[in-house]
Amino acid sequence: MREMKMIIGGYREDRKEKLQVVYPYTGEVIGKVPRGTEEDVTKAVELAKEGFREISSLTAYQRYEILKRTAQIIENKAEEFAKTLVLEVGKTIKEARAEVSRAVQTLLFSAEEARRIGGKTFPVDAHPNGVGKTGFYIRVPVGIVSAITPFNFPLNLSMHKVAPALACGNAVILKPSERTPLTPIMMAEAFLEAGLPPRAISVIPGYGDVGRAMTIHPDIRVVSFTGSKKIGEIITKQAGIKRVVLELGSNSAIVLHKDGDIDRAVEKTVIGGYAIAGQVCISVQRVFVHEDLFEEFRKKLKERIKKLKVGDPMKEETDVGPMISKEDTLRIREWIEEAVNAGAKLEIGGIACAEKSALFEPTAVSLVPPDTKLFKEEAFAPIVLINPYKEIEEALNLVNNTEYGLQLGVFTRDINVAWEFILKAEVGGVLINEGPTFRADHQPYGGFKNSGIGREGPAFAVEDYTEIKTVIFDLNHA
Repeated sequence: MREMKMIIGGYREDRKEKLQVVYPYTGEVIGKVPRGTEEDVTKAVELAKEGFREISSLTAYQRYEILKRTAQIIENKAEEFAKTLVLEVGKTIKEARAEVSRAVQTLLFSAEEARRIGGKTFPVDAHPNGVGKTGFYIRVPVGIVSAITPFNFPLNLSMHKVAPALACGNAVILKPSERTPLTPIMMAEAFLEAGLPPRAISVIPGYGDVGRAMTIHPDIRVVSFTGSKKIGEIITKQAGIKRVVLELGSNSAIVLHKDGDIDRAVEKTVIGGYAIAGQVCISVQRVFVHEDLFEEFRKKLKERIKKLKVGDPMKEETDVGPMISKEDTLRIREWIEEAVNAGAKLEIGGIACAEKSALFEPTAVSLVPPDTKLFKEEAFAPIVLINPYKEIEEALNLVNNTEYGLQLGVFTRDINVAWEFILKAEVGGVLINEGPTFRADHQPYGGFKNSGIGREGPAFAVEDYTEIKTVIFDLNHA
């Protein structure tokens, strides 16, 4: 059992009411944190005003140094962070270590951006009225940023919001998922240990009331949210006149064309479909295989799935751990039943593995009708559907037949086929001969349609966490 305090403007604070953190593999309570309130958000905002003044007065180099030291602190405690991730998320220890490593890289990329934030000159005298004038713009921090993050990557997704915002000179208030608050609090402790002005950071665990307070507060200038489309729509309506950055998930696809590498496509489907028990925004959910390769792909995929080791996420040999909750295993079972009743074929898996655990067998379903939840919605589960296609245009229509559009993987040796998908797929990222689950933490990352607004990746997040201030000198009167 690990009990932690929340952080409000650098102060460690407790509350009588607690949130319980449950280990998805056993159902045991492994941690407790205070449940935050709207009043805590109000207090954090007032402290953040002073924190903003402090952090924005630091030099770019000083902010760079703080972020670099934070990265070193987290790296030194990498195994502690990793084991905590296993306990609160249920991801395997291998996956947890990878997340910690990625969070360190996100920090380092953000630290570098702190030293690059600048501006640009523009020719005022290109305008008829601009004679004798010169101009430029600079980027300045927005002030206070609120960050709301999901359960699946509580460390790295929090880092993607917090680190770039701090690099710009903002104060940040973070609400982690109520299911996974431990590593975000540990992250904030690392920032404070590294010398961050204390009032520049708060971490307030809680439910929707805390998120709403962080969204509607007039002194918060940016709301950055990763989570469901439903909550993203609510935030958009509540936010008012402020910037909103949304990453709302997807049901990402792989297309295996008739000239593609079938073995690589199978491997990337398995890696992308069952990592973190399928609970990744860019998990492989839909696979469209050219009819010439469909039967071979189907057989090879089943053979590869059978080799996956499902079970205790703390064991080094485990490939697939539990989903976040038993309730989610019941939900995905209902989706499978709906698809099968509509004519789909269950190829492998499809059942929960234990009474108390949230383990669910890696599952593949074929010939799934496009009007089923399994095809249309975000499954967020260890499940992949495989459907055949004949022509490229048909494959494009299948890829685009969804309200989402985050990333797409296309396997082909033909540059013209690749370019067709690059131009016509309604997604924020197209990966050729790679699965859609690949993400470099400094790339521009985000989606089309209901997959969100804006882009993450430190260099691109800087655009959301700064304002442009224009400066014009009239040299006629200097």
